[in-house]
Amino acid sequence: MKKVAVIGAGYAGLAVSIGLARCNAMVRCIDIDEKKIERLSQGNVPIHEPEMEGMLRRQLADQRLTFSTDMIAGIMEADIIFIAVGTPGQEKGAPDVTAIFSVTDTIAQHIRKDVVVAIKSTVPPGTCEAVQTRLHDWIRGTYACDVVANPEFLREGRALRDFLEPDRIVLGGTDERAITVMQELYAPFVAAGVPFYMTDWRTAEMIKYSANSFLAMKVAFINEIARLCDAVGADVTVVAEALGADPRIGNQHLSPGPGYGGSCLPKDTEALALSARQAGAPLAIVEAVIESNRLQQKYVVEKIKREWSNLQGLCIAVYGLAFKANTDDMRESPAIPVIDWLLAEGVHVRVYDPQAMNQAYEIWGERIQYGMDAYDAAAGAHALVILTDWQEFTELHVDRLERIMAEKVIFDFRNACEAGIWRRHGFRYIGIGV
Repeated sequence: MKKVAVIGAGYAGLAVSIGLARCNAMVRCIDIDEKKIERLSQGNVPIHEPEMEGMLRRQLADQRLTFSTDMIAGIMEADIIFIAVGTPGQEKGAPDVTAIFSVTDTIAQHIRKDVVVAIKSTVPPGTCEAVQTRLHDWIRGTYACDVVANPEFLREGRALRDFLEPDRIVLGGTDERAITVMQELYAPFVAAGVPFYMTDWRTAEMIKYSANSFLAMKVAFINEIARLCDAVGADVTVVAEALGADPRIGNQHLSPGPGYGGSCLPKDTEALALSARQAGAPLAIVEAVIESNRLQQKYVVEKIKREWSNLQGLCIAVYGLAFKANTDDMRESPAIPVIDWLLAEGVHVRVYDPQAMNQAYEIWGERIQYGMDAYDAAAGAHALVILTDWQEFTELHVDRLERIMAEKVIFDFRNACEAGIWRRHGFRYIGIGV
């Protein structure tokens, strides 16, 4: 049974740790955050991720998964070390790979046997090669220590399910032994017929950036079509459905909204665009996608501004703060610039999200009000603004909202609700592209 160390207990690191333990590896997940490790050791997941907590507790009970802040001990015991630390975007778009190289140096100084280092973190082309060089410069042949690029393709809100039911697995490297070790680790997926793509480091790194940038492009495209539908009187929901019926296009990522967000698409499009410019091969489409996403956020704001000549003193309830449903992640959420703009206009903002209220308080503190539920947030409001398509927002009791709101206006920027129901109750319903 392989001994695995996973360094980093974020969304990806946790999904990898729990998933590999379920596949019968002995896994130690390592993070410097002592409170997080304590919670995880007790079977409590510090993020909102469906299915994860139950499976975490099963793996803890089966003693195939442990959590620790002791990176050195984990490194010394492991046959395979996954690096799953964050690579946040910096001001000019370059990902910060400081944590990658810090972990690399710790590995180099403390390994005591042959190991494979698998990089799960999203990194620009050339990073794995730099990590390999750094390791070899330290170790100088004492042990076999070879790097494999193994990017993750996990979606927040279903990260564990995506790990256990992958569309494909990418392995990039130059050492046959290291690739074989990874194939053995992933034996259940080999047996299940999951496609494996064996390639070099840079190609594997490029696959991840290309995938995320393509998804961002689909989101930006349908948002632009939604803006055009508003202008010409067409219905983007029907357009998107018909587009998605074409197997060459597919129906995923064709739902218009206030723009993409999260920890991946904004950061990775910026990083890929920067890498392309630095390589002398600029990506005009990716650059346009980035700008289009900014325009979509502005467009959402403009639609609100059209309803009132002066927003000063109005109360607006914002439903949905996480960048998408089924997560509590507010990183790069479109809700942030929208709420900031409302505050700048003198609006009294009340918010509600099923999972992201604590994160919102860290951003705005007492500058906004926090509803106990959707109805508490809407009481006395002049308008509702839906920014995240949580299921509960499609099941609201419109008659109750009709009684408690100051004005009957709803901006549904996810087209999540049935417009006819709201209009029958006298609401002015404003969707996006409909």
